Amino acid sequence: MPDSRSTALAEAIVAARPDAEAAAMAAARLALVDFLACALAGSPDRTVATVRTAMGDTPGRSPVIGSGRPAEPLLAALLNGYAGHVLDYDDVHASVRGHPTTVIVPALLAALDPGALPSADAFLAAYLVGLETMAHLGRAIGPAHYERGFHATATLGPFGAAAAIAHLSGFSAKTTGIALSLSATQAAGLRLQFGFDAKPLHAGLAARNGLMAARLAEAGLSGAPESLDGANGFFEIYGFGEARPERVLEDWGSPWQILRPGLTLKAFPCCTAAHPVAMAGLAFHGEGFRDLARATITFPPGGDAALVVRTPRTGIEARFSPEYILAASLVDGAVRLDHFDERPVRPDLAALAERVERRHDTSAPHLSSDPGTRFVVVEIADAQGRTARQRIDGLPGLDDADAKFRDATAGSDAFQAVPDLVRTMRTPGDLARLLQLLAQP
Repeated sequence: MPDSRSTALAEAIVAARPDAEAAAMAAARLALVDFLACALAGSPDRTVATVRTAMGDTPGRSPVIGSGRPAEPLLAALLNGYAGHVLDYDDVHASVRGHPTTVIVPALLAALDPGALPSADAFLAAYLVGLETMAHLGRAIGPAHYERGFHATATLGPFGAAAAIAHLSGFSAKTTGIALSLSATQAAGLRLQFGFDAKPLHAGLAARNGLMAARLAEAGLSGAPESLDGANGFFEIYGFGEARPERVLEDWGSPWQILRPGLTLKAFPCCTAAHPVAMAGLAFHGEGFRDLARATITFPPGGDAALVVRTPRTGIEARFSPEYILAASLVDGAVRLDHFDERPVRPDLAALAERVERRHDTSAPHLSSDPGTRFVVVEIADAQGRTARQRIDGLPGLDDADAKFRDATAGSDAFQAVPDLVRTMRTPGDLARLLQLLAQP
C-alpha cells in the first residue's frame, strides 16, 4: 500500500518544517514555559517518588525535572511525564481531546544525547511536529474513541512522542513509519482512572512508550508498516466506526495545530471541562454570592464526559467534580492547588456540592473538537432567595504563564531564569543551560 495513510503521515513528519513559522515557534516556547511550571510544581508530589522507587530508580544521563538525580532515559521520560500531569494543571488541545505537551516534551528531553545536543530551535520544532501528529490523529479517530472510555492523552501520546523524536533524530520515512507502528501497538489508557494516581501515570507511560518505539525502530526492530490502515489498523479498532482517516493529513501544518485551534493553557489545577464552571463561580463570588440553596450546571451533550465524579471524597477526586469546583470558586473566590490535594474535601464545600444538579441541553450540538461547541450554563439561588445565571462559552485560558511559573516554583531563585531562557534559546548551548537548570532539586 504505497499510498497508505500510515506512509503519508510518516513522510509528513519527516518533511515538516515548523521552524519556518515564527508564530508557531513562539507558541511552542510559551507551551514549554507552562509545562515546566506544571512539572516543577508536580515534582515534589509524594506519588512521583513512589513511581521512581517502584520502577527501580536506575541512575542515568537524563534530567529528572526538579531533582538533582538524573535517571536512565526511559525512567526519566516516565517520571517527567507523570510530574507534568500529576496536578492536572497542564495544557490541553481540542483536537487531541487531551494533554499533548506533558507527553511530548518529557520524551524529547529523554531522547537527548548530552554530548551531542541539537539546537534549541530544532528541539522546539520537533515538539511542534509531535503536537501536530497527536492533533491530526485526534481529529481522525473521531469522538467515540474518547467517549467509549479511552484517555486520548494515553492512546495518542506515544504517536506524538515518537513522531517528535523521529523528526529531531532525522529518521527516514520508513523508520518513522515503524516508530508509529510500535506506538500504535502500545496505545492504552482508560478514563476510568480519572481521580486516581493512574491518570498521571498515563502521561508518563505514553512518553516512555513513544521513546521506546522510536529507539526500537531506530535499532531496526520491525513492525507492521501500515499501522493506521485496514481492518485491523488503529483507526478501525479504536474508532468504533466513527473514525475519519481521511482527516489525518487534512491541512497538515496549514496552520499548525498549536495556532489553530491552539493550546489551552490552564488557569486552574483541575479538569479542563470544569474550567467554565469555575469561571461562573468566580463571577458569582464577585457579585456577593457566598452560599447556595440550589444550583444547576447545564452542559452540551458530551460536555462533561471527563467529569466523572459527583461526590468527591478527596481533593484528587474533586478535580473531576464540577459540583465541588462550583462550590469552591463560589465560597473562596479562587480555585487553588490546595483545593485538590490528598486530604478529604472540606465539609462546607461538600455540603454545597450536594445541592448542585447536572443537566444536558439535548438541543445543543454534541461536543466536538470545535471549541465553539463547548459551553456551560450555571444557574444558582442562594439562601436569601437571590438568583443568578452565567453562560460561559468556549474554554477560558491562561493570561500570564510567567505568573504561573513563579507561583509553581514559589519564586525560587534557582529557577527564575527559566522563562526568559525558554523565550530566547536558539543554540545547543542554550539547550544545555536549560537542562542544567531543570536538573536542580
